Amino acid sequence: MIPAAPARRQFPAPGPALLPSHGWQQAWRRAVRDPAELLSLLELDTLVERVSTPAAAQFPLRVPRGFVARMRPGDPHDPLLRQVLPLDEEMRPMPGFALDAVGDAAARTGPGVIQKYRGRALLVATGSCAIHCRYCFRRHFPYAEETAARDGWRDAVQRIGDDSGIDEVILSGGDPLSLSTAKLAELTAALAGIPHLKRLRIHSRLPVVLPERVDEALLNWLQALSWPVTFVLHANHANEFDAAVDAALARLRASGALLLNQAVLLQGVNDSVDALVALSERGHAAGVLPYYLHQLDRVQGVAHFEVADARARELHAGLSERLSGYLLPRLVREIPGAPGKQPL
Repeated sequence: MIPAAPARRQFPAPGPALLPSHGWQQAWRRAVRDPAELLSLLELDTLVERVSTPAAAQFPLRVPRGFVARMRPGDPHDPLLRQVLPLDEEMRPMPGFALDAVGDAAARTGPGVIQKYRGRALLVATGSCAIHCRYCFRRHFPYAEETAARDGWRDAVQRIGDDSGIDEVILSGGDPLSLSTAKLAELTAALAGIPHLKRLRIHSRLPVVLPERVDEALLNWLQALSWPVTFVLHANHANEFDAAVDAALARLRASGALLLNQAVLLQGVNDSVDALVALSERGHAAGVLPYYLHQLDRVQGVAHFEVADARARELHAGLSERLSGYLLPRLVREIPGAPGKQPL
């Protein structure tokens, strides 16, 4: 049985950083899409020769200007810059790196519906995202053919409704918050007719990279939902948090949502104990609990981010010596066909 909707909550008043004059769509449209412009903004024009035109054509640059503002000007090794800049390394063929590294195609059970684990169904709600992370495990995903939004969600919702063993729906993508709030409400209204659903999970990077997205309409939608809602956010480095992100996350918590963070272990971004400790502590200061630290999904074009398993275990051991247990993320890898994320 779906529990009754909770009593309406009062949200803290948004600060100036959360109220841009033209809203989150305008901030999205103003995202940087030209690598040369990005490097110019960061006073790193000499790095233009390292930008890969083929990589940028295959998987275009997109990064919100608010995220750019958190990068360190003049620093070619900035960990946020490394996550978004297309480099020649992406185009080098590497054995063991595939187009579908996590077995999405084999786990497809309907249009935009992926079922890998017992009791859970993932909806590929959209292919759009406010930022293009170079290590993205779905950078080669056929979004044009595989999104749950086709036919007004009908086929995807029917597939979930037909399986009484599914009690949790995960909205993913792309990034589900790249959809309009009206479109999200349309989806959850359709899901509300399924009596065996107990939980809703939303996997999103937008509250971190585009905190303007956490506006009043989104919060009102969340507060009106009948299910407990968990946000699994995605931040890889402490520098991804700033005052605007803190305010957005505070408002998500005020809606009643549980906030977790999953990070990917990335060479040159967070492959040190100090960086990972700072990430857990900074996230917790913003009200987010560490959830997973993923080993890299071995999709084509991302080999230059990979950290060896032995080093990953060393880093995790170092974390366990410095962090309280509730601040220690689980070190895992996704293996196609496995019944869950596999601990290292």
